[in-house]
Amino acid sequence: YIRNHINGATYFLTLNVEDRANNKILIDNIDLLRNAFRSVKRKHGFRIDAIVILPDHIHLIITLPNSSSDFTNIIRTFKAYVSKHLPVTESITDVRKQRNERGIWQRRFWEHTIRDQQDFNNHMDYIHWNPVKHGYVGSVKEWPYSSFHQCVEKGIYDINWCASVDIVESEFSE
Repeated sequence: YIRNHINGATYFLTLNVEDRANNKILIDNIDLLRNAFRSVKRKHGFRIDAIVILPDHIHLIITLPNSSSDFTNIIRTFKAYVSKHLPVTESITDVRKQRNERGIWQRRFWEHTIRDQQDFNNHMDYIHWNPVKHGYVGSVKEWPYSSFHQCVEKGIYDINWCASVDIVESEFSE
């Protein structure tokens, strides 16, 4: 797989934990994740345009500085920070032990280069709708671990955006 590295581009990214079954590792460690993002942002100078942290995965949109196309290193640095600061409670396979790896994150991650404003808007909506899609809450405004409330403060969304599941169910179904 060849990743699309473009200086200053905007990307939609998805990171999954290794054991997604009954796993709440991410929301149980929300402060650690926030610190990790702060640290990695200081080092790499990217902007987080939208984010949602769910119990077992993270979706985010980032925009890189004009001088960088290295989102892969950003993700690697973020995962390493979190892995270093979490206590070892997960099971670790023999292969991971041999490679001196933790068993927190799936090795790979999903990346999509944002093509235009409509693509950006669609992915931002998808990010904020995700907790409802997965059944964690009944409305977008109820999920505390996303950028939705910051977007409401900026006037991007109304606080009651997508308050009815019926309105958007077909738009966001996979």
